[in-house]
Amino acid sequence: MSELLTLKNVWAGYGEAIVLEDISLTLQAGDSLSLLGRNGMGKTTLLSTLMGATRFHKGSMRWEGADLATVKAYARAHLGLGWVPQERDIFASLTVEENLSVVRTQGHWDLQKIYAMFPRLKERRANMGNQLSGGEQQMLAIGRALMLNPKLLLLDEPLEGLAPLIVQELLAIIQQLAEESGMAVILVEQHARQILPLTKQALVLERGKSVYLGPAQTLLDDSALLDGWLGVAAH
Repeated sequence: MSELLTLKNVWAGYGEAIVLEDISLTLQAGDSLSLLGRNGMGKTTLLSTLMGATRFHKGSMRWEGADLATVKAYARAHLGLGWVPQERDIFASLTVEENLSVVRTQGHWDLQKIYAMFPRLKERRANMGNQLSGGEQQMLAIGRALMLNPKLLLLDEPLEGLAPLIVQELLAIIQQLAEESGMAVILVEQHARQILPLTKQALVLERGKSVYLGPAQTLLDDSALLDGWLGVAAH
C-alpha cells in the first residue's frame, strides 16, 4: 500500500487559539482509523484541519507526498478528500438524486452503486432533502461524499441521534466501506466500542493532544485505557 496522508507535529486551531498540539499520524491507501476522545478534545478540529477549515500554525501535512497545508480548502475535495460533517449539510431544496448528482465525479461510485448500498435513497430519490428523516439524511450525506469518489472519507459522528436500527444499518455499511472499498476512512464517534471493531487503527485525543495511536484492537481489549480516556463514551 502507498502512503496517502502523513501528519507530523501538527499544531492548528481557530485564529490565535491552539486546539491541536503536536499531532502526528500516517494513513496508507485503504487504511482505517477510529478518532476518539471526549467532547471538546479536538476530534472535529482535526477533520476540519485536513479539509482546510482551521488555521494551520505549524508542522507538516502531506497528501500523497505533496504539501497539503498550502492547498486551498475548496481544492481538497478534488485531491480525493471526502467529508461528511456532523451537521450533514445536505441541500434541503434539492431532491435526493440532485444532491447526489450535483457533486458527481468520474470513478467507481455512481448513482446505481449508491442506490444499491442505500435502497432507501432510491425509494426517496424524488424527495427533497428537507423531507427526509435523520437517518435518511445521514445516508444521503454519506452517499453524496462517495459520489466524489474520494481516496479518504472523513465521517464526523455519523451515528449521532439516530434510531438503533438505523445505527446498525450504518455500522454495517461503514464496515463494508472500511474493509472492501479500497478507500481510506477516518471515523469520529463517541461510542468507541461500536467503531473500534471496524477500523485497523485508533487515535485518542485528550485536550488536543494524542494520548494513544496504535492498533484499534489493542485499545478495544484494554478496558482500563478506554474507561480512563473516554469514560461512559466507551461503553
